[in-house]
Formats: sequence, C-alpha cells, structure tokens
Amino acid sequence: MLTTAIFWITATVLVGSALGVITSRNPVFAALFLVLSFVTSAVLWLLIEAEFLALVLVLVYVGAVMVLFLFVVMMLDVNMTVLREGFARYAPWATIFAGVIVFELVSVIWATGSGLPVANLLAGQAPGHSNTEEIGLELFTKHVVEFELAAFILLLAIVAAIMLTLRQRPGLRRQNVAAQVATRRADRVRLVRVEPERE
Repeated sequence: MLTTAIFWITATVLVGSALGVITSRNPVFAALFLVLSFVTSAVLWLLIEAEFLALVLVLVYVGAVMVLFLFVVMMLDVNMTVLREGFARYAPWATIFAGVIVFELVSVIWATGSGLPVANLLAGQAPGHSNTEEIGLELFTKHVVEFELAAFILLLAIVAAIMLTLRQRPGLRRQNVAAQVATRRADRVRLVRVEPERE
C-alpha cells in the first residue's frame, strides 16, 4: 500500500515537472523542471529495485548533463524569441508524436491488466542480490571497449561545449600559451634603484 502511494505521488510530480519543462518560458526554469523530472524518475527506478540505474540517472544526468546544459544556456546567449517562432510550425508533428506515446502507454497498461503472459509480475530478488555488481561485471568484462569509447565521446562533447563558449567576441580575454612561454624578464619586470634616504 505504501509503495503504491509513493508511486502515484512520484508519478504525479513527474508528470507535472515534465509539463513544466515544455511550458516554461525561461530556459533556466525549464532546466530546473527537468532536474526534478530526473530525480523523480530515479525514485521510480528505486521502486522496481533498479538501484544502479537510479544512481546513474542522478549522478550522470542531474550532476553532469544538466549542469552542462545550464552552462550552455547561460553562456551562449540563446535568442529564445527566434526559437519560439517555430512552435506553430512544429506543433502538428509534436501532436502526432505525443499521440503515439500515449497509445504506447495505454497499450502497456491494458496489457498489464489483461492477463497476458507479458503481464506476469517480476520475480523478487534475494536479499543479498546486487544488480550493481552484475552490471559492473557485464560492463568491465564483455563490453569494456564500448564503455571506454562512450567515456571518450563524453569527454569530446565536454571539450566541444567549452570551445563553443570561447568563441571570438569583443571583450573576451583568452590565454595565449605561446606568448606566455616566450616572454622575457625585461618585458615584465622593471628594476628600480631607490636611493636610501638620510636624516
């Protein structure tokens, strides 16, 4: 009973925050609503005993991706007026996609209550079971190359985002490593001889 109550409360918050993401006029508020959506989704993962996925959702998406998203939104001077001009043009496609998603969700809910084999409840795990250990063994034994490749792609994305913010614009101070290395003492330091004062 308590699990069901937690599920419905969390699901309600998740739907409300998702609506806040797409209806908020301020991109920073939309990003904060998205953070709330990720956190409540992590709670839903915990309810189905997927602790590792919940932890990754909080650490990776909330702790890294959303921080990077806010950094890009605040540093790139995005013109939100221009972005909103295409809302009416893409609204029919968005309606179609939303209808497909609603149809899929209703189909899953119907299949769960229909008595079909797909509706069988998942078997509960033993008390000492750790899905984090199983996923770790799977990643670092059979898929270690793909795991390292994903880490490299994420690093490349971070470097690319930083380079986008360091574009040429007036008043921007940039570091010139070659000029720093080639500098001389005479260019930076001036020795002044001060005569001692006498009474």
